[in-house]
Amino acid sequence: MTTTLHPVARTAPSDTDARVVRRRLGPGKRIPFAFWIGPALFLALWSAGSASGLIPPAILTAPWDVAVAFQDQWVNHDLLGNVLSSLQRAVLGLTLGVVSGAVLAVVSGLSRIGESLIDGPIQIKRSVPTLALIPLFIAWFGIGQEMKVLTIALITLVPIYVHTHNGLRGIDGKYAELAETIGIGRGAFIRHIVLPGALPGFLLGLRFAVTSSMLGLVVVEQYNAVSGVGHMITLAEQYGQTDVIVVGLVIYGVFGYCADSAVRLTGRKVLAWRRTLED
Repeated sequence: MTTTLHPVARTAPSDTDARVVRRRLGPGKRIPFAFWIGPALFLALWSAGSASGLIPPAILTAPWDVAVAFQDQWVNHDLLGNVLSSLQRAVLGLTLGVVSGAVLAVVSGLSRIGESLIDGPIQIKRSVPTLALIPLFIAWFGIGQEMKVLTIALITLVPIYVHTHNGLRGIDGKYAELAETIGIGRGAFIRHIVLPGALPGFLLGLRFAVTSSMLGLVVVEQYNAVSGVGHMITLAEQYGQTDVIVVGLVIYGVFGYCADSAVRLTGRKVLAWRRTLED
């Protein structure tokens, strides 16, 4: 007597089953308000260290003293005006850098001629710290708003260009073969395949650009600024007000952290079509 083995039919897993598998094998279920757990823990450790005396005020001002200094700056020293001035510089520089970097990356990534003209100078620029160019920018543009905005723009341009260009060139060649097979033209292929495929690289570059813009903002506001958070820090340094300095550093940190969180959230929404371990 022989036994016949019948193959077991396999059905495609549902979206729910696939999500459960990704969570089991990946990082796990998403934790609510995960972005804020780390900063909250840091604040708790800072408070505990200051209260216990492990962190002397001469080393780092206590959080409650920083809160008092923040209130004083808000009421008596136009902190809101300084914050808005810094935000204006950061947004203008970041916008200019992101747009320029994305355009250059698209031209270079989609054209060999464009790559030969653009990629070399950008790679050379990567080897030259932008902050080292500030003396030249001062000689060319003076020490006004133009120098500050252009410095931030040049700092943010590089990560946008590098990651977007890498995303454009990293598209799987099989998509081009498929597009050729079904008769999709170059224009439609770029619009529907290449640019959406490069979007993750662009968003990654945007995260680096946001952080870089904060770095540039900290530096350029030390140069003859009459307003802004950096101007406030410079005055506080002259008068030995360490609590005010920490207020400025906290504001810079909040700027960068909130902007990075916004980019990450936008990336999850825009790239919802992808199935990753993040889901």
